[in-house]
Amino acid sequence: MFLTTARKKFDVYIRLTRLDKPIGILLLLWPTLWALLIAANGRPDWFVVLIFVVGTVLMRSAGCVMNDVADHKFDGYVERTQYRPLPNKEASRKEAYLLAAALSLLAFALVNLLNLLTVQLSFLALFLAITYPLTKRFFAMPQAYLGIAFGFGIPMAFAAINNEVPTVAWLLLLANVFWAVAYDTEYAMVDRDDDLKIGIRSSAITFGRYDIAAVMMCYVATLLLLAIAGAHMHMNAYYYAGLIAAAFTAVYHYSLIKNRDRTNCFKAFLGNNWFGLFVFGGVALNYLT
Repeated sequence: MFLTTARKKFDVYIRLTRLDKPIGILLLLWPTLWALLIAANGRPDWFVVLIFVVGTVLMRSAGCVMNDVADHKFDGYVERTQYRPLPNKEASRKEAYLLAAALSLLAFALVNLLNLLTVQLSFLALFLAITYPLTKRFFAMPQAYLGIAFGFGIPMAFAAINNEVPTVAWLLLLANVFWAVAYDTEYAMVDRDDDLKIGIRSSAITFGRYDIAAVMMCYVATLLLLAIAGAHMHMNAYYYAGLIAAAFTAVYHYSLIKNRDRTNCFKAFLGNNWFGLFVFGGVALNYLT
């Protein structure tokens, strides 16, 4: 009986932290890996890489829990989220707070193995993670805030390796903001009708009938900023080949979202893993050749 109860509770926590849906981890991880490779000229300390990978998993999981706490009154009215643990009464808010705190403390313990600048930046990263869910109440474009929160591993990676945050780190972070607006608008297009009913703000609602054009413009801005960063760092042709492959991914996403079909919009969102992977591949090949 105890083992059965423990197994059920473990399953609830897995769903609460979204560890059963790793796309969010990947969307945080790819920009962080870009930054780690670039900051170390292709030869990062693998212990530092391990800290960032585990820390990314922990903070994304904590962020999901905090998001569900903030949205617990609304998720039950949204088709895609109505069966999450909090609206479904499988977990209490107290459990959720304790779980988020434990995950955050574990992540902070890892960061403390790095230099002081990285530790200082981690406080800002935590603030962004905690406050992001609240922006959906008053900010017309919470996806832009999400882009900063999801991309803050970039300046932290440069800080950890070089003990400074150069201009290129901020270019990469800005590129990540536009990328996050693109993919999270695709995600928000799935929930637009429900969000309108319950008063949640999103970029899909803000862009309105220009949503598809806005998504594609954000992809263009992302790739342009990455190209500028590449020129600043004197990257070779393999880097730009990665950007071209990512561009073809964005074009494919247009074919998915152009009719605003919910299933295809969600498919486009999931496909951003390939966008991030292609950019990473270009960065990696730049240093391997």
